[in-house]
Amino acid sequence: MVAIALLATTTAYAANSADIIKQRNGNGDPLAGKAKSALCQGCHGDLGLSLDDLIPHLGGQSAEYIAKQIRNYQSGVRKNQIMNAMAMTINDDDLFDIAAYFASQEKMHGSGWGDNPVAKNLFIKGDATRNIRPCMACHGVEGKGKAPDIATYPVIGGQRKAYLRAQLINWRKGKRTNSRGGVMNTIAKSLTDPEIEALTNYISGL
Repeated sequence: MVAIALLATTTAYAANSADIIKQRNGNGDPLAGKAKSALCQGCHGDLGLSLDDLIPHLGGQSAEYIAKQIRNYQSGVRKNQIMNAMAMTINDDDLFDIAAYFASQEKMHGSGWGDNPVAKNLFIKGDATRNIRPCMACHGVEGKGKAPDIATYPVIGGQRKAYLRAQLINWRKGKRTNSRGGVMNTIAKSLTDPEIEALTNYISGL
């Protein structure tokens, strides 16, 4: 019953209904955010679809999650030379609007390639013997998000493969540490290189 409820909730979230989009926009104004995000669009694309494999898509991402990441860059909890500098130029009012603009776009999606049993099993079931939680438990069915207004868990289905791989490696090495309770560090340390390759293929294709 829990699995059925989770499927119903996350499938509805993935549907991009007007109500769901409004929820994931948070308190910002997407129309104002379009102009305010002009510099962001140079790398992340005018519709939130990035122009580089190592730069993440933002289209359809939760505004709360986007805002959390910018605040983490501002505080130095998350490190990237360009993003740390860019984040310092954004005040809270602009941040909410910029996040809402990208959240209001069509949700990122992949081409459907990359399916394989190893990755699918890890995504859906995880591996309790190695402290690997199912990806679906936090990121939702097909990686499209668990709920539209949760700052903790991002949409990952359809995200850039190279970006996903880089983040898993950063989690593994401890270069990135801003997941709730360090859960991503624990999971990434237990994944083998072939599993990371399989997962990033699979997730980027969702």
